[in-house]
Amino acid sequence: MGFGVIPLMEYIARRAFLAAGLRPSTVTLPSTSGDGEARTIHYWAPPGEPRLPPLLLIHGFGPMATWQWRRQVGPFSRRFHIIVPDLLCFGASSSSSSPPPSESAQAAALLDALPALVGTAARVAVAGTSYGGFVAYAMARKAGPERVGPVAISNSDLLKTAEDDGAFLERAGSGWTHPADVLMPLDARGARRLMELTFYRKQAGAMLPDFVIRDIMKVTKDPYKSLKIPANSSCSHVYILNIVQSTSFFHSLGALLC
Repeated sequence: MGFGVIPLMEYIARRAFLAAGLRPSTVTLPSTSGDGEARTIHYWAPPGEPRLPPLLLIHGFGPMATWQWRRQVGPFSRRFHIIVPDLLCFGASSSSSSPPPSESAQAAALLDALPALVGTAARVAVAGTSYGGFVAYAMARKAGPERVGPVAISNSDLLKTAEDDGAFLERAGSGWTHPADVLMPLDARGARRLMELTFYRKQAGAMLPDFVIRDIMKVTKDPYKSLKIPANSSCSHVYILNIVQSTSFFHSLGALLC
């Protein structure tokens, strides 16, 4: 039997969730468009009714939520009723909509799922990273502080401008025409350049062989090519902790190296 890095990472992440008392489950959401759209959300949560304050952890681009929250669920589960969903079209969650759902549609789906997850009255704290930060922001705007809050957003560039894109491409060097070309690498060369731009410990990524990088890239194919955040939007109960660019490859490689 051959050895694979990806199955090993999946096993380690799954064990971390199980050790924190979380169990996998699914919830099927009713169609909201009248066209028979099917939406199923896979999530991890402790069994039974919440006995602690609920905390929803929303992942970023990547293969599945377990990879990105494996180090947090243990400590957080001591004080919160942790709920970790796979966003629609990620991991084991699915949606029949076309084109794939926007961050606003993702937020609506999670809000539709909340009654089944925590009941209708509970106020839910939300933390989102990378793309999950955009979804958390959209949830807060849609539901308001009575239902969603507090909200923590990490590694989500909500305030990015065209000037920021230009500065990023300048740092990336020649050969790139759009930030997506750098942030969603198609080969090992592009992935290594992304690591040079994003990792503090650059030597860690440089030590990885190409076959490991290619394995990671196989499971981090983004269903989305762009994000649209409403301009001039505000939400007083959202805390923007850190503003940087993030990608699926970055999250997955970080899970492997950290």
